[in-house]
Amino acid sequence: MATFKFAHINFNVLDLERSMKFYEEALGLKEVRRIDGEGFKIVFLGDELGSEHQLELTWLRDRKEPYDLGDDEFHLAFKVDDFDAAHKLHEEMGCICFENPDMGIYFCEDPDHYWLEVLPCRNQGKDS
Repeated sequence: MATFKFAHINFNVLDLERSMKFYEEALGLKEVRRIDGEGFKIVFLGDELGSEHQLELTWLRDRKEPYDLGDDEFHLAFKVDDFDAAHKLHEEMGCICFENPDMGIYFCEDPDHYWLEVLPCRNQGKDS
């Protein structure tokens, strides 16, 4: 049987520069590589810790209408070492879209309305 390892997740975006700015400001993600094709751009973002798992942002030149994200039932999760500082930053950015104090987590929404879960590192076993 073959062995699989997570590589990246893709989010399609309408404004690549706006999304890259958001992800750097909100989560400290920075560009690690890029593919510039005819009619598209793909940018891979990585975290400050050098995790192998990356976020792939794909921009399609001809796409003008927002993407249908369904019922906001999927998300990308991030653990953070200073939950209170992260919450304060995201509150100031106005990107918090849902909080669950009982679980000790909250969700942010990126410029294209993808949901991003933020949970403290101490929440071992409660990851979504």
